Amino acid sequence: MQYKLVICDMDGTLLTSKHTISEYSRNIISKLNEKGIIFVIATGRPYLDANFFKNQLGLKSFLITSNGAVAHNEKDEEIISEKISWEHVNRILDFEVNKEDYHRNIYKNNNWYIEYKIEGLDEFHAESGFPYQIENFNKFKNDDITKFFYLGHSEKIQILEHRLKDEFSKDLTITISSSFCIELLRKGTNKGNTVKKIAEYLNIPLENTVAFGDGLNDYEMLSSVGKGFIMENANTRLKEKLPHLEVIGNCDEDGVAKKLEELFLINKNNN
Repeated sequence: MQYKLVICDMDGTLLTSKHTISEYSRNIISKLNEKGIIFVIATGRPYLDANFFKNQLGLKSFLITSNGAVAHNEKDEEIISEKISWEHVNRILDFEVNKEDYHRNIYKNNNWYIEYKIEGLDEFHAESGFPYQIENFNKFKNDDITKFFYLGHSEKIQILEHRLKDEFSKDLTITISSSFCIELLRKGTNKGNTVKKIAEYLNIPLENTVAFGDGLNDYEMLSSVGKGFIMENANTRLKEKLPHLEVIGNCDEDGVAKKLEELFLINKNNN
């Protein structure tokens, strides 16, 4: 199969556990670009944050952010913007959670809002320097937003998942992006649907696409492409839902780059 388009998740997949891109990965992706293969990042992070890594790689390609709610073309023009309507935003804000257990977050346009600072936030975005803003969330009543998400310990997130699905599954997309993060998006919004739109725009059949991921929010993407690969460090539930997909090396062992080198016969030292 001649693959022409590569879609890759960032955290836990392309990025190391320290949220950086290794020199080895940069070299392989550069060689991929030279071969004319299109490499697209698809992440739960917001545009300005993810665009930092896109620029690090020297990519002139599409960028999928906020778990498919937003997409930009190769000219950095926004071409997709799926927002949660104000009616559903109000319901989310009224949904009661213990704020000691769950840290609430909002992405709206290019901004990241939180109610109070917690340990680990600065470290997670240290490489890109993307800042959060502390706000009273009542400000977002009667307003549309891009994404709403909760951070918490894994066992707490599992409990919250059931509550959110009982309350919102008919009206919103609910997805687990990591063991400590659960997200709410506009109904029907996911990476897979956005990948389909971009592949159609590029006139590339889905069977000629490859994708890499590690989280349950990558399920639709990995299910829709011609060939999907799951990271060794991936969520166990993702592996169970897609048992037919190949599991490759983990994110700290350049699993994506090594598989790309194999798939596209790239020699990292020569053209």
